Amino acid sequence: MDLIKQLNETVLYIRSRSSRVPKVGIVLGSGLGNLVEEIAVDIEIPYDEIPHFPVTTVEGHSGKLILGKISGKPVVAMSGRFHYYEGYPAHYVVYPIRALKYLGVETLVISNAAGGINSSLRVGDLMIITDHISLFVANPLIGKNEEAIGLRFPDMSEPYNRRLISRVKEIAAGLQIPLKEGVYAGVTGPTFETRSEYRMLHLVGCDAVGMSTVQEVIAAVHTGMKVVAVSVITDMGIREDDNIITHEEVLHAAAAAEPKLSAIFRELVAEL
Repeated sequence: MDLIKQLNETVLYIRSRSSRVPKVGIVLGSGLGNLVEEIAVDIEIPYDEIPHFPVTTVEGHSGKLILGKISGKPVVAMSGRFHYYEGYPAHYVVYPIRALKYLGVETLVISNAAGGINSSLRVGDLMIITDHISLFVANPLIGKNEEAIGLRFPDMSEPYNRRLISRVKEIAAGLQIPLKEGVYAGVTGPTFETRSEYRMLHLVGCDAVGMSTVQEVIAAVHTGMKVVAVSVITDMGIREDDNIITHEEVLHAAAAAEPKLSAIFRELVAEL
């Protein structure tokens, strides 16, 4: 089926459930789903009810679209995202991002759980992403380009909006929440990285690594959305002791850091 037709059908269904036109979209990462408590919810729509939406299969991702308000501003939040490692093609992973654009979203706020590479990071830190390296994952724009969505060759010199980055830094400082910054490496997963892979990523300039986000950001920039993203550092990849990392460890660390991230996002949305 034609992509534009699919997107129109998706949006038509969502609008049949809620007439709200959100300008801000939020993507909630692993273990960060409780951020929805900041939302005055109008309606929650399970992904499996939305035409053409994938269905999330990962623990820590609840799988529903939430429409409502944060600080009086209309928002739409993806509680649960999709990953390349789940077996979805790259263009399917980013389908919901394109649907958010068609709903009216102009600014996309992304969170994720990431492994720390830079030795200055610690578990529980928040790191605003200033740039990413995405050479390890399939580009979601491969294939026929839809000119109605975006350019064939979109510029990626500023995938993360500098003005939004500056504002998030100011908000964090005002809330006395420490905020690191760095470059995020996107990998396919689902395996956590080997010691040698962590060292390689460190050598090429990456500060943190994760299995999401970069495909979403590429698709969002392609549509013309402004993007800001924050990682919760949930484990340290380069460490001298036991290097075993579990998904349970990731979820626990994300949940512990969530109140800080929620406070920053709440203040940011209030200004958008």
